[in-house]
Amino acid sequence: MSGASAHAHSDALGTRAAVIVFLTFAIAYFFSALVRAITATISPTLSLELDLNAGDLGLLAGGYFLGFAMTQLPLGNWLDRHGPRQVILAFLAVAVVGCMAFALATSFSGLLAARVLTGMGVSACLMAPLTGFRRWLTPATQLRANSWMLMTGSLGMVAATLPVQWLMPYTGWRGLFWMLAALIALSMVGLAVAVPRWRQAIAPASDGQAPAATGYGLIWRNPYFRQMLPIGFVNYGGMVAVQTLWAGPWMVKVAGYSPQQAAAGLFGINLSMLCTFWLWGLVNPHLARRGLKPERLIAWGLPLSFVVLATIVWRGAGAGWELWALFCVTSTFVSLSQPAVALALPPEAAGRALSAYNLAIFGGVFGVQWGIGLLIEALGVFGWSEPVRYRGAIAFFGVCCVFAYLAFWRAWRARHAAQAS
Repeated sequence: MSGASAHAHSDALGTRAAVIVFLTFAIAYFFSALVRAITATISPTLSLELDLNAGDLGLLAGGYFLGFAMTQLPLGNWLDRHGPRQVILAFLAVAVVGCMAFALATSFSGLLAARVLTGMGVSACLMAPLTGFRRWLTPATQLRANSWMLMTGSLGMVAATLPVQWLMPYTGWRGLFWMLAALIALSMVGLAVAVPRWRQAIAPASDGQAPAATGYGLIWRNPYFRQMLPIGFVNYGGMVAVQTLWAGPWMVKVAGYSPQQAAAGLFGINLSMLCTFWLWGLVNPHLARRGLKPERLIAWGLPLSFVVLATIVWRGAGAGWELWALFCVTSTFVSLSQPAVALALPPEAAGRALSAYNLAIFGGVFGVQWGIGLLIEALGVFGWSEPVRYRGAIAFFGVCCVFAYLAFWRAWRARHAAQAS
């Protein structure tokens, strides 16, 4: 057994400790997901109060993901060097400041700056636990923990829909962000108490992989990582972009929902995602034992989402929250790529592998959120009505999803053929 693997084995957590650590990370991730998705619910109020158009909404929601993406590369190095506990506490302090700044903002530029700051602050809420799980848990349990962390995120998005809509008359959107700042600060206390301290991994000296100690050269050169990049950027990023922003405006502008009905629709979408990730967590260890690799499941399952997206564009006003929920559910096959990327690289490079891939995902979220908004505005040059412009923008996004999948499929088949020869 190498020094690195022996060290990783000695850091394995018992069942009780693993559950406690998972729950403390999950609470923080719940609030980060709530902050991420809340713009879809409060967008009608922000649009009226600050006179925001579709492009502004796309940029405002995307600003969170821009801040998120900006931190990913240094975050990976810091996680590998300092460990999840120290890094997530420092980052969440920035998130608290970002929420307070959003509550105090009086202009679009102020809101955007606060969203970027908040995105930077919560950017460790998934990467920190996944980095720890790579060392603390077995591979099959890592797949389960990843799905159940995403389930917790979906629970946060559920909380960002109807509960937020119910609270808005009492607190206003500013009061909600003051509450979020306080709750995130409270979650920091739990993390400080429960998460174990990090011991620096000993990199193996026998395989000549010096880049594993520092830097991203090992990550970018890895064929498996490059294979997963297209679907991470377009398909995974697009799924999150729809779930956290564009499903809401579609329901109002195209399907004719009231803001209250749209909030209920978002509740249904996020509840569907919660149940889906819970099921993935249940079946992933069994799939792993049967030798069904994530890339094969993605290749079989992800095309279902293209059929659903084409149906949404075709039906237009008849495409309500149910079809958007089905699109998000059928897109969750791509979520299997995240822990698979970490498992494809050495444990001492887990933070960098996960953060680099997360950079691709959230760069895609920012690009798709803003890009759809820009397309909706730009298609006005043809004199199209707003519902038709929405359909055109979503159709273009669907074409991008298909091309990204084909790039993944080609790389997967090429690697499979090379390994078989």
